[in-house]
Formats: sequence, C-alpha cells, structure tokens
Amino acid sequence: MNGTFGAIEAGGTKFVVAVASAGGPILERARIETGQPGPTFEQVLGFFREAGRRHGPLLGLGVASFGPLETDPRSADYGRLLATPKQGWEGVSYREALAPLGVPLVIDTDVNGAALGEWSEGAGQGCETLAYTTVGTGIGTGIIHAGRPLAGIRHYEAGHIRVPHDPATDPFAGLCPFHGDCLEGLASGPAIKARYGTSLDRMADPDPAIETISRYLADLAVALVLLHAPDRLIFGGGVMKTTGLIEVLRKRTEERLGGYINHRKLAPGLQSYICLPGLCDDAGITGALALVRRGVAPSRGPS
Repeated sequence: MNGTFGAIEAGGTKFVVAVASAGGPILERARIETGQPGPTFEQVLGFFREAGRRHGPLLGLGVASFGPLETDPRSADYGRLLATPKQGWEGVSYREALAPLGVPLVIDTDVNGAALGEWSEGAGQGCETLAYTTVGTGIGTGIIHAGRPLAGIRHYEAGHIRVPHDPATDPFAGLCPFHGDCLEGLASGPAIKARYGTSLDRMADPDPAIETISRYLADLAVALVLLHAPDRLIFGGGVMKTTGLIEVLRKRTEERLGGYINHRKLAPGLQSYICLPGLCDDAGITGALALVRRGVAPSRGPS
C-alpha cells in the first residue's frame, strides 16, 4: 500500500503529530503547543500537508484526544469535544477541523490510545484484557479487551470515581470543578501541586505525599481488578514518574485486595501485575497509529 498513516496525540498542553508508513516506523513527528483551536489546527494541517509532500499521500488519520469526547462512530457528534475544562475547546469537532485533509478518521480518547499502544507494542503485549491508567494533568483509564477499547454509552471516566477521603488526615478539599474530592480532584498533578505547592518529584521529602497519593490510586487499582479482572495494570503519566510511587502503589493495592483474588498473575508483591508503561511517552502516539492502521473503533453495547 502506497502512502502514509497520520496520528495525533491531542493533549491539553501539546499535540504530538506524526506520519508513518503503512506498516513501518514513524517517518516524521512534531510537537505543537495546544493554544486556541483555530491556530492549533492550522499548524496541524500544515504539518500533514508538508509531510504528505515528503513521504506520500495520507491514507487515514488516527486521533487520540483529551476529553470528554464523543467516541461513538454512530453519533452525529462523533469526534466532538464535550464539557471539557480546557478553555475554548468545548464543542470543537475533530471531523470538522481535519476535514480539509480529506481522509478517513478514527477517533478515541487519549487514554484509550495509550492503552492500545501499550497493548500492541508495550508492556501490555500478550494481555487479553489490559487496564492502562494515566495520572497527570487528569486521571483516566482505558480498558483494552481482545485488541479493542471498551466503552458503553460514553467512554469510561475512571478519574471521577469517589474514593475514601478522610478530611482529618487529608484536609485538602479536592480540585475537580465537578466533584471536588473525586480521584482526579485529589490525586492528579494539579491537585498535588495545589495541595503541596509543588510536584512530587520536586519535594525534598516526598514520602508522606507519596503515601497519601498512593492510597487514592490503590483504591482505583482495586476497583479495576474487581470490575474488569485485567491481565495487567499499567500506570503512566507524569505523576507516575515519581521515584518510589509505583512500589508503594503495589503495596497498598495488595493490602486492599486482602488476598481475595487468588490468581497466579497476582503474585505476592504485584511486581509484574502493576507496572509502568513500556513505551514511556510514546504510548499515545503509538496507539493513535494503531487506531487508524487497524480501523479500531471502541467495542460497546447497544445505545
């Protein structure tokens, strides 16, 4: 097949754009700062037009985007951003913005894209069911089963589950504009900075903060095990790069499971069950390429 596939990992801070050969490696990529939609998409369109001249015509484009996002291909609003806190982006449609390229689009959330990338080429290889969680500017989880992202009437919103929060031990009220002290409101990167004045990796003594954040993340990990019984849990995102956090997360998750799930994959210590991404920061763009190469749409029940 002559031509290239394009990919967009669309984040609240930056867009990563890339083109790759139909079955080969990435040929060219660029980083575009996420500004207002108009100027941002002008740069995105410019990249793909120039890349097309250098590497061949674009055959299709995979988009893995921040949300909330309409991901049901059956919807007239497929690819439209919903009530996102990203100022100026609510209601923006990827299908409309990228229409000048004249190519088919496959659109999903950024975390589903990262999950698919890890499933296909990273730490999730060989898993029938994989749960990938990102802990950064926001918190979200993508579930991959048999090579397809799962969804229902909407994509999953694991970052907004309620977790046990004791104001006596953690008086921070939470940062979520919708729910206050949901998981994202308590344990995301902005919540950590609002609570402590800095990020975990810049603290002189991060251990007490790591203990607090790991408890909230462990509550999510246990919920994922009980609800989806995945082969592996991958935790990525900027917060998870903090030295020592993954180890404490494993310990707190094991404590909360209390020995109830008896399976060889949950060996004592959970070292191979809860892990960091194998693709590091490339999980999202790899997943966006996988979306378009395979024409993968979320697997969902009837709406």
